[in-house]
Amino acid sequence: MKFIDEAKIYVKAGDGGNGAATFRREKYIPMGGPNGGDGGRGGSIYVLADRNINTLVDYRYTRKFIGKRGENGGGADQYGAGGDDIILRMPVGTVISDLNTGEILADLDVHDKKILLAKGGKGGLGNIHFKSSTNRAPRQKTNGDQGEEFEVSLELRVLADVGLLGLPNAGKSTLIRAVSSARPKVADYPFTTLHPNLGVVRVGAEKSFVMADVPGLIEGAADGAGLGIRFLKHLQRTRILLHLVDIAPIDPDANPVRDAKAIVGELVKHDPALADKPRWLVLNKLDLIPEEDRQAAIDKFLKAYKKATKYDGPAFPIAAINGEGTKPLIYAIQEALEQMDRPEIPDDEDENTSTEE
Repeated sequence: MKFIDEAKIYVKAGDGGNGAATFRREKYIPMGGPNGGDGGRGGSIYVLADRNINTLVDYRYTRKFIGKRGENGGGADQYGAGGDDIILRMPVGTVISDLNTGEILADLDVHDKKILLAKGGKGGLGNIHFKSSTNRAPRQKTNGDQGEEFEVSLELRVLADVGLLGLPNAGKSTLIRAVSSARPKVADYPFTTLHPNLGVVRVGAEKSFVMADVPGLIEGAADGAGLGIRFLKHLQRTRILLHLVDIAPIDPDANPVRDAKAIVGELVKHDPALADKPRWLVLNKLDLIPEEDRQAAIDKFLKAYKKATKYDGPAFPIAAINGEGTKPLIYAIQEALEQMDRPEIPDDEDENTSTEE
């Protein structure tokens, strides 16, 4: 199935039915009085998060969703039937925004989360509501309200704890294959990854986290170059970013420090909030460096990179192709995520204080 993570649709809830202005007209009951019923409410449109759906492809082909109108009221105190509601099932992680105002209308971040997107119109009142001691034969009635309508954009942001960031061919897909059961396409040419991939990384019998691999960035991505910038939104929900760097590039003219710094620059240009997330360095392809030269290569890169970017976070040398160094990495990630989940314990300054009289 083609991966679709954006769509635009039109939703229109049903209008309310009109109230009726009728009177009882029965033999031997000359003063029957009003008996017009209310109109039914219009059908509303709801959105529901469904973890069994992985793409927005259905909303690329069906773009209009219009709720059913409520029935009009009738005589003999008959109330109109309400219109049926519409429930739109979408992938978990879908964000729904008003196309005209940009306002976020719904964020489906949890399975089975159900949100009213467009409310159906209220039914009109029949003339039985207007009867009074001074108005014995009311002919007033009201029409039903119109249902809400919106043009909305749908944007799927995958839910992952850890996001992989880096140049094409930095080894992101290889890493996610090495530490999880995900099997993204891996090849020895750039741009192998064309859409986000998710993998569950199991650290123990009852411990795991979700890792996301997105298409690689290139310099100039924030200005529209390459594929990766389109998918950076998938990293906005992540809690830790792993910046993969090819420490042993095949191209002799490549400069890993310059390239790594450029990726951070693109991240800042695209979304400063994303750039502020915890970001760890992962120095990949260690297997391509002779064992006796590895530490020197790592030290040389880190010294230059820290000088160029003021980076002071952790660095993990790995060889994703054979799994070398990946265990310390995933254990460190699990520990960091658990630390983020722990509630802060406020200092009880007065707990052990006593007052002398």
